[in-house]
Amino acid sequence: MSSLKMIRGGFAVLLLALLSFTANADVDAEDFVEEASAKGLAEIETGRMALRKGTSPQVKEFAQKMIDDHTAANQELSGIARSKKDWKIADEAELMNKAKAFILKQRDGESFDQAYANNQVVAHEQTIELFREAMDIRDPELRAFVEKTLPKLETHLRMAKDLAAATGASEAEDDGMNREGTDSNRGLDENGNMNNNRGINNERGINNDNDVNTRPRPGTTTSPQ
Repeated sequence: MSSLKMIRGGFAVLLLALLSFTANADVDAEDFVEEASAKGLAEIETGRMALRKGTSPQVKEFAQKMIDDHTAANQELSGIARSKKDWKIADEAELMNKAKAFILKQRDGESFDQAYANNQVVAHEQTIELFREAMDIRDPELRAFVEKTLPKLETHLRMAKDLAAATGASEAEDDGMNREGTDSNRGLDENGNMNNNRGINNERGINNDNDVNTRPRPGTTTSPQ
């Protein structure tokens, strides 16, 4: 009986190992490189925007570090990708289109500095999740990059949270969530200009032609001007 239990236990361990291997194998190297590159590019673009539009010295200092660190990381990632002859990686234009999904948006009541700080907390949380999922990726060179970069991203997140506290971003976010009658976002285009039209919901973004997409709330009509 004890032997039977040992056999069953052995099968259970083997099954868990196989399931773990299958889960790890699901992390596609090319998909990771494209996603990580797009997120890095978005960090660079929002950092440049913060250098132009930010007012706080802390924001500008943080933004410059994000530009420097993510530029270096993207260059290293591109070098790894180019060394793999069978990898097809998105070009700069394709990456920029993907990166637009991560570009910050500014809500009513937020200053630019607050919007940037809030954006950086969320953006780094998402990027850290992506890197953690890739910790067991098969390619040894790419895995080494992930292991080296992840602690830096965690440091960025701590810095972003400190920046959010310093700019009052958390308080502004809570105030914006509780303000009655406010359901619009003010999106920032690639030049850092605010799109401040009212009467739209928070599903506003930038499309591939660099235009702002606006979708009216259900049940509303637009009066002719």
